[in-house]
Amino acid sequence: MLKLCGFAASNYYNKVKLALLEKNLPFEEVLAWLGETDLAASPLGKVPYIITDAGPLCESETIAEYLEATYLQSPLLPKDPYQAAKVREIVTYLELYLELTARELYAEAFFGGKVSDRVKERQRALLDKYIPAFGKLAKFSPYIAGDTFTLADCAAVCHLPLISSCTKIIYGQDLLAGLPVKDYLKAMSERPSVQKVNAERKANTELMLSRNR
Repeated sequence: MLKLCGFAASNYYNKVKLALLEKNLPFEEVLAWLGETDLAASPLGKVPYIITDAGPLCESETIAEYLEATYLQSPLLPKDPYQAAKVREIVTYLELYLELTARELYAEAFFGGKVSDRVKERQRALLDKYIPAFGKLAKFSPYIAGDTFTLADCAAVCHLPLISSCTKIIYGQDLLAGLPVKDYLKAMSERPSVQKVNAERKANTELMLSRNR
């Protein structure tokens, strides 16, 4: 059985978890906080990583692609190569430009830390550039890449709420408000897989924060 290692407060962990649930794959969750990970499986100590019969894999997109290539049921990528590439394009934009840019602000937004005004100004300028570009690719019709739930939705469901919340806290406004993100996330929250991920994320986040007090 596949083992998913990490912790459910992590959006990248939940991206993989959501893919596993959507593909109806049996898997075991192994709790591994940062600093407690298997460095042989994830050399940088990051989560998530998985343990397969063939060995370990780390990095969420690598894992997602492995699951898609190995387990053909309930596909999360279109068969058409171009359409599959368009899904991957959205994931890349979302993670490389939006989530990783906003992540520089998480320490202050969510964890009681402090981010310098210089960093806030720099990240705001980047987000003001990146978000409209992302909006040109995302379909929201009704799923993020079109009319079918894909790996792009596994990423978007887990990343977009953090970006919205973070920018609202830091800048006093949700920088994603110009896109139909709120309606999209509401619709996605009706899926049983998303409900399970969200409930377990909330419980694990409370546990994580209690550990850090």
